[in-house]
Amino acid sequence: MSEQADKSIYIGMGANLPHPRYGAPADTLTAALGDLARRGVSVRRMSPWYRTAPVPASDQPWYVNAVAEIATNLPPDMLLQALHAVEEAFGRVRSVPNAPRLIDLDLLDFRGEIAPGVPGKATLPHPRLAGRAFVLRPLADLAPDWRHPVTGASVGALVAALPADQIAQRL
Repeated sequence: MSEQADKSIYIGMGANLPHPRYGAPADTLTAALGDLARRGVSVRRMSPWYRTAPVPASDQPWYVNAVAEIATNLPPDMLLQALHAVEEAFGRVRSVPNAPRLIDLDLLDFRGEIAPGVPGKATLPHPRLAGRAFVLRPLADLAPDWRHPVTGASVGALVAALPADQIAQRL
């Protein structure tokens, strides 16, 4: 990995429901990035937006997703708390897994750190990122040299291994 990739922090963003205040999912996610800036998180770079099929496949609306490289002085657990605070401020209600949502913000990779999942702490890297087109395709656009911190697999290899039913179309 390059030295830059070692120091990068990536978050995933997604939504598939219009927000009553901010409107379309991409507009909601853009507003959420502004809220994050007020919490000490700034966007360095961002992938293109993608239109993605729900995972697992369902009849709910398709998602809009992107990945952002961010900068912050927050440690991983506090960054995760900030992401959850923004979700809550934007009206996210956690119900059943994979439910439609107004907003979803995920900590994908924090400078290549590896941390096991324990309650109240960040799991690093995100435990399901390696099998999700809605994360991997935008991440590949943003950081084509990125490698999974645990497996060492390249983002290109992970994209190539995705199931055919995981559709991600660049907007």
